[in-house]
Amino acid sequence: MKISATECLLQMCDEQHELEDYQSGVPRWCTGCGDNAILAAVQRLCREEGLRPEKTVFISGIGCSSRFPHYMRTYGFHGIHGRALPIAEGVKLVRPDLTVFVNTGDGDCCSIGAGHWIHAIRYNMNMTVFLHDNQIYGLTKMQASPTSPLGTKSNTTPRGSYLRALNPLCVTLGVANVSFVAQAVDWIPESLFEIVSAAYHHKGFSFVRIVQRCPEWLPTSLEPWMQDPEKVQLLTHEKGLTPSANLSRIYRNQLEHDPGDLNRAREIASSEDVIPVGILYQDRSVPRYEDTRQTGVLRTTDTVRRGLEAQFDKYVV
Repeated sequence: MKISATECLLQMCDEQHELEDYQSGVPRWCTGCGDNAILAAVQRLCREEGLRPEKTVFISGIGCSSRFPHYMRTYGFHGIHGRALPIAEGVKLVRPDLTVFVNTGDGDCCSIGAGHWIHAIRYNMNMTVFLHDNQIYGLTKMQASPTSPLGTKSNTTPRGSYLRALNPLCVTLGVANVSFVAQAVDWIPESLFEIVSAAYHHKGFSFVRIVQRCPEWLPTSLEPWMQDPEKVQLLTHEKGLTPSANLSRIYRNQLEHDPGDLNRAREIASSEDVIPVGILYQDRSVPRYEDTRQTGVLRTTDTVRRGLEAQFDKYVV
């Protein structure tokens, strides 16, 4: 595979990046918002993995979570509502050399973007997807989302929501070709980083649901789980994650779970008594869609120009 002179020079340089190299602007999220913790974990991942900013892209849709690309000093694309995943798929097909991350919210992914979400799981393209789930529409000032708990009072459900919440883990685990599913919570930074790191290293569609706080619109909804460590269940396994001794002293409710057991993963995901934290499922053998589309060779400028001209020639103004 041929590479440009610029690419060759970049590979010759052993670049070391500091945390500040990935930070861009001051986040405008509310104080105490879980998005801040997710941003910190992802920036730490970029630093520790030495990801080159010019070879990394963050893609999002619309919502509080989707402001994420603005705060990363990498390439970014702030798409329209619910369309983050097809944009990311297009990027990966054309530029398979890029590291692609997607940041989406419970409304952006599970409502208007639900169709794209389902098929993105099937395609199993090599990208890391973070679902920021605060169980409410925050940016548009408190409307019920698909993951809002039954009885949630909001501007669209002033008497309480009538439907049971959609479970993103159960949905993802029920789609063909699923290859990586994990869950984290924003208030346990150690496990959040470990899960983010495991998702990045998985070769395929890595889906991480991150249960996060919304201090503005649902300030007390997650208090029972935050105040009682027994309500958080850490998933441990030699093929998954092993919590540190310090973390284990606080979170003693642990379950040894083999991430290769899909049926057991579905059972754990269905639990309503505790929040499972860790890797629920991983299958490294699932084929990746881009591998079937001959995307191993990057398209040259001339190839792109010819393709565009061929399309333009089909139309007359």
